[in-house]
Amino acid sequence: MKILVTGSTGNLGSALLYQLKDSGYKVKLTSRRKPDGIGHFKWVYSDLSSGEGLDEAVKDADVILHAATSPMKNSKSVEVSGFKEFLKKSQHVKHFIYPSIVGIDEIPFNYYKLKFEAEELLKKSSIPHTIVRATQFHHFIDHLFLAKPFLKRYIVPGKFKCQSVDAGEFAEHLIGLVDKEPQGRAEDFGGPDVMTLREMAELKIKLNNEPNKVLSLSLTGKLYKSFSDGKNTNPARNIGKITFGEYLSKKIMGK
Repeated sequence: MKILVTGSTGNLGSALLYQLKDSGYKVKLTSRRKPDGIGHFKWVYSDLSSGEGLDEAVKDADVILHAATSPMKNSKSVEVSGFKEFLKKSQHVKHFIYPSIVGIDEIPFNYYKLKFEAEELLKKSSIPHTIVRATQFHHFIDHLFLAKPFLKRYIVPGKFKCQSVDAGEFAEHLIGLVDKEPQGRAEDFGGPDVMTLREMAELKIKLNNEPNKVLSLSLTGKLYKSFSDGKNTNPARNIGKITFGEYLSKKIMGK
């Protein structure tokens, strides 16, 4: 079984690489930058935005784990136009595994709209595939909202609901799909707990024994309402076991 992992330098790609090292699969990695510590794995350069290197990357692949994504930069060209061309080159693949995000069809956020468009492209293709939506990763919530306090305050849209999940657990779940039949749209993969951003900030303060406080913002608009209503969560699919508190504790121990 020959597996291609795209986006091998990203958070999910790195988690997949770490878990595939002892798997016995023949693995090829592709990204714009060569990952560190790839061991015996082959790496090839590719760029979804330009299409450069994609033919070489996808050649001979039986399964694709598509971790490549770009939420902040060149999103349209990576998530949709580049992805469309990538699918054309992947017609021989036996199983295309596409990690996606819970709630992208209900949340009015441009990056999410592009991810949903990509899902539709894959569905309409003839490629056997599995689409798995996950809730946001622990590190994503931490880095985006709780990286640094300002004037001893974590300033957050406090009513935002999150069901954050460990990237390593999701990576393990995706690898477990490699030898299974393509499922089309699979069940969501959510974290163990639904928490508000205010609760997550307060937990970080408690665990780190910080002198900081939380300033909770109340915003308006459809985007704020969709996150406050928990459209990005799926409590019925609380598959992940590692909590946000455990993620923070591990991070503290690693300092």
